[in-house]
Order: sequence, then structure tokens, then C-alpha cells
Amino acid sequence: MTNQFVDTSLALRLEAAHASAGVSSAGEVESAAGGKLIFAGVDSPINQALGLGLAGPVTAEEFDRVESFFRSRGVKITIDLCPLADISLIELLAARGYRLTEFNNVLARPIREGEWIPAPPSGLDARPAAPEEVDLLTRIAIQGFFNRSEVTPDELVQFRAMVGTSIPYLLFAGGQAVAGAVMGIHERVATMAGDATLPEFRGRGAQAALIHRRLRDAQAAGCDLAWAATLPGSVSQRNYERCGFRMVYTRAMMVSE
Repeated sequence: MTNQFVDTSLALRLEAAHASAGVSSAGEVESAAGGKLIFAGVDSPINQALGLGLAGPVTAEEFDRVESFFRSRGVKITIDLCPLADISLIELLAARGYRLTEFNNVLARPIREGEWIPAPPSGLDARPAAPEEVDLLTRIAIQGFFNRSEVTPDELVQFRAMVGTSIPYLLFAGGQAVAGAVMGIHERVATMAGDATLPEFRGRGAQAALIHRRLRDAQAAGCDLAWAATLPGSVSQRNYERCGFRMVYTRAMMVSE
């Protein structure tokens, strides 16, 4: 992102790529208030509104459509609020009693044609996962995110849906799958998500190897930009920054039950 000013046009590219990844795995999608409304099932963690307010002011009537979309499906309303959204959206959220539940830092970096991107260190092998390996990736993600080995059938189904049309990746150490992630591509923007490493293999460069492998594949696919979202101050943020990413803005997750 060197020398690129973070403005609405950049935010639109990143948020459109994020929405595309969600749309590919959602059951129902509508456009409203300049963004996308995504519903993928009552218990899905990807039910959310993305990119609202980036196309200009949001009226009360438009926001009524946003709220009706989620309420009519029996789920809470979750707005991923980009700080570059029009002030009218922020005023509507405040007036209607939305509460802040989480921050996520959005990090990005350019991908240049011919740029050298490191290969994994000796002993680590990162590659796209085969279709029959998606359940293995799910189990690694559950263990990596929640530090438990039990995976329910519903979680397997939900994770397969979340992968959608994204490319799943696995990382192997000594022939054992120890980490995984996914990557989506939309209009030359690579979305990197789902990074998870088994607890006993952390601190050995697994996430960096997965980042670099996806960057190389994105470069080969003609992408000129990559992005990821991390919790503020997390190990994942540090690892992405070490791979050339820098923070461009912080999203706020706003929720109404």
C-alpha cells in the first residue's frame, strides 16, 4: 500500500471483495444502501451487511430495507461498518440503538507483477486443498479458533458453505496437516481469510507460509491487491504486517438484536 492514499475508492474495492466472498457462500443476497445484505442460514456466522454507506448518503427508508431483510429471517442485524461510510449511516445506527461488539483491522498490500515472494521454509509445504480435504481444513479451523478437537456435523456443513467458491489451503509439516486458510479472488483483489494453526504448531512460521503461498497464487492469477482482516493487536496482524501488509482502516461491528 506504499504511497496509496486510503480513500473511498480503495475501501469500495476491499469491501466489494469481502462481499463477493460472502455472496459466494450465502443462500440469499440483496443490495441495499450501497452494500450487500447476506443471509446464509439462521445459525450462520456470515449473516451481515457489508459496504453500506460507501456509495453516498443512506436514507431512513433504505435502512428500513436493511433491517427488514434480517428481521424477516429471524436473525440479529449485524453491520460491518467501514469508517469511510457516509456520516448518515453512523447517525442512523446511533438513533436506532445499535451497539458496538467488535473491532477488526483491515490490512492490505499491493501485488506487483514479477515481485519475488518467499517460498515456505524447509519442512513446510503449503498448497491448495483437494475437495475431499475440506473437512480436514474444517477440523483444523475449529481446533485453531476454539482450541477443541470435537467438530459437530453442523459445523462441517457451515464451514463448507463458508468456503463457497474460495480456494481452501492446507499447510503440512512432516506430512501432517497443521494449518489452513482460504483465499477468494474478485476483480483482481485477493481476500485472505480463515487462517488457523493447530495450537501445538504455532510460532513455527505456518501462517507466514500460508500467506506467502496465497500471495504467489494471487500474483499468478493477475491480482494487484490483497487484503485480510484481523483482531487488533493480534498475532495474525503481526504476521500479516511481516508479510508486507499494512493497516488501512478499522471496521466496527455494530449489532441490533
